[in-house]
Amino acid sequence: MNYAIDKSVTVTLNGDAQNIRIRAVKEGLRPILFLHGGPGVCDRHWVLKYQSAFAEEYAMVCWDQRGSGKSYRKSIKDERLSIDVYVEDARALVELLVKMSGYDKIIVAGHSWGTIIGTALVSRYPEHIAAYIGQGQFVNGAENEWRSYKFCMDEAERRGDAAAVRALKGAEPKDGVYPSHKAMMVQRNYLSKYGGSEYRERKGTVGSLLLPLLKSDEYSLKDIVNYAKGALYLTNVLWSEVVALEYDRSVRALDVPVIITQGRHDYNTPSSIAREWFDALKAPAKKWIWFENSAHSPIKEEPEAWGEAVRGALKEML
Repeated sequence: MNYAIDKSVTVTLNGDAQNIRIRAVKEGLRPILFLHGGPGVCDRHWVLKYQSAFAEEYAMVCWDQRGSGKSYRKSIKDERLSIDVYVEDARALVELLVKMSGYDKIIVAGHSWGTIIGTALVSRYPEHIAAYIGQGQFVNGAENEWRSYKFCMDEAERRGDAAAVRALKGAEPKDGVYPSHKAMMVQRNYLSKYGGSEYRERKGTVGSLLLPLLKSDEYSLKDIVNYAKGALYLTNVLWSEVVALEYDRSVRALDVPVIITQGRHDYNTPSSIAREWFDALKAPAKKWIWFENSAHSPIKEEPEAWGEAVRGALKEML
């Protein structure tokens, strides 16, 4: 595919230099901003790989957030970080994209941690948002971790996996917080093993995160080292605030069309919680789309189906 726009650009957001990647087949297309997960787990390498068809209708914008991937710098450790900092960075980027594109409103698509930013962004600053797309939609931190943990324990017992049952008994979260980082990794390991993170290809962290980065042209080896530093640091710093979130109480309405795309088998951000929130949510238009053979990331687990469904939903709503 030939692109009229295909570039990596460093922009300044609230005084911080951050990198965005833009791709479109022609000038003059409405931007769609992809908010990656993590915090710190950038995804431009597979968004551009699996969803290139979006570039025919929209200007795809992939943003490495503050302290993440190509936007990582050592001084991030000197900053006082919070979810609000990332929401304000997203607001500044939306306003920049509005100026750059000439469109008064752009589309925002969040994945996992990206839905934490995206939901707050749309709730507070809807004026330049045409539609919101959520995937791996995060709603309530404490309930999220409890249901995710319970899925692993239930699966371990169902399978007769005595070693897993023993390991998980010491890893139970309280109010979303695990007894230790090691306990959290135990839970995440079984989540991956049992298909609650990726449903069909259960590769673990190395196979699902590291190898795709190494095979991609989007990130150099130096970028990948910085990627790892950022992801580890940001998760540690922001986690307590993440698990304290209660969007089921604080965000009961959004003033833009909402599309939620969930994997049927997602227990990283359990779909049952997202569905309860969605059913009660007030919005000018809303659409729920299930992906039966996916867990946390249907955008890459069922890429063609996800892309076609989302583009179709956008045409209906905009």
